[in-house]
Amino acid sequence: MPSLYRQVVWYMRGRSQYTKSGFLNAAKHFQPGDLDVDASNTHFMITGANSGLGKECALEFAKRGATVHMVCRNEERAHQAKQEIEQEASSSSLHVHIVDMANTRAVSEFAHNFVASGHKLDVLINNAGCMIHKRIQTADGFETNFAVNTLAPYLLTTLLLPLLKQSSDPRVINVSSGGMLLHKLNARDPQLEDAAFDGVDAYSQQKRQQVVLSHVWAEQNPWLRSYSMHPGWADTPAVRDALPDFYQRMKDNLRDVHEGADTIIWLALAPNIPDQHNGKFFQDRKPVSEHLPLAFTSSSTADVEAFVDGLGKMAEPYLAPPQ
Repeated sequence: MPSLYRQVVWYMRGRSQYTKSGFLNAAKHFQPGDLDVDASNTHFMITGANSGLGKECALEFAKRGATVHMVCRNEERAHQAKQEIEQEASSSSLHVHIVDMANTRAVSEFAHNFVASGHKLDVLINNAGCMIHKRIQTADGFETNFAVNTLAPYLLTTLLLPLLKQSSDPRVINVSSGGMLLHKLNARDPQLEDAAFDGVDAYSQQKRQQVVLSHVWAEQNPWLRSYSMHPGWADTPAVRDALPDFYQRMKDNLRDVHEGADTIIWLALAPNIPDQHNGKFFQDRKPVSEHLPLAFTSSSTADVEAFVDGLGKMAEPYLAPPQ
């Protein structure tokens, strides 16, 4: 549980920056033309692409003529979303892949098969998220939120790096959350097995883990543009289902899906993001601090190395091609 100080500072910031009015204020400073991009030769992969922010991203890329790989858990909803996008963007090329991000072995098999298939890939957007409010273990032995929010993006990104390296402008974007500001990286207990389980705390911790991974990927792969971002408080099916009380309290002030997805789309398309912003955490098209003032949530190099090493060991059995 984060300290009362962190909760108060975070909530005050959220009311001023993360709401619809926060977006509209920030948008006054956006550069016109940043998203006037022809993406007809660009190949995107988006996890969780059948609703919410992921679907909005798929639509905007499709409108620009892109090839979009929609990685979704529910087959019926995925094909329905594909049809709806095609009605607005008939010139695009959309591909549906059914993968449950909670199934670590299935994520591994999908990534290996995708690479072997000869597909191209320029931009990977790790968008799929999960907030379950009780501890449930997956068939592979991982806490479900952790499997979806941290292990799946790590495994998918790691396995697709050779494909991304063939791109002239490869990018990976982790859709994180401002909730990560409430937590310091728990390097030695990333699945929070040593504490009473709380779904919101687990989700926030995993969103902190995603921010850390964005830094690590940028440092380890200088050829790659690796970013994390906060969409603000947006009105999505996931928010309504996972945080019903918050939704009821804030629904009149929430961003719509286009406003929530704007920075994801910008990070994926904008041609002139400065190199020094690689690995950064973004909000409303600009890099922002990854820590609240005086919150003491920074991590040591040793903690980051311990976390990444532990995550690598968890993923190791799934990195080899399936037999």
